[in-house]
Amino acid sequence: MNITLRSKVTGEMASIFERFDDRLFKYLLPPGAQLIDFGGSKKGDMVHLRLPLAGEWISEITEDKITKDTCYFIDEGRKLPFPIKEWRHQHILRQAGNSTIIEDNMNFSTGNIIADLLFYPVLYFSFLPRIWQYKRYFKTT
Repeated sequence: MNITLRSKVTGEMASIFERFDDRLFKYLLPPGAQLIDFGGSKKGDMVHLRLPLAGEWISEITEDKITKDTCYFIDEGRKLPFPIKEWRHQHILRQAGNSTIIEDNMNFSTGNIIADLLFYPVLYFSFLPRIWQYKRYFKTT
């Protein structure tokens, strides 16, 4: 299943992308979640979280690229909380005039389409606050 969220923030894409670091990641975490390790946003880096009730989440950055008008990196789940069996999250930034569009494009699977449909709203509403969080973070920091 796919979830795509977009947020428009003021600023030049390259400078926004440079700020995709552990400080931003901690800011985006849901309440009660812990960042155990943030290796970065480059291919081969690992990110390790502990989520309340759900347990550990470990992702590997499998791809990253910077071009004139687009920057992105992709994380894929290596250790995922139940019931998620597959996870692929593209973090895409695109220049849009004096602003940057930040897109979170997430694909997940529980291995069962009915469970996917039931779990979709849980993930959707977990990531939805990022739309406003990005706007606040890049406006105030």
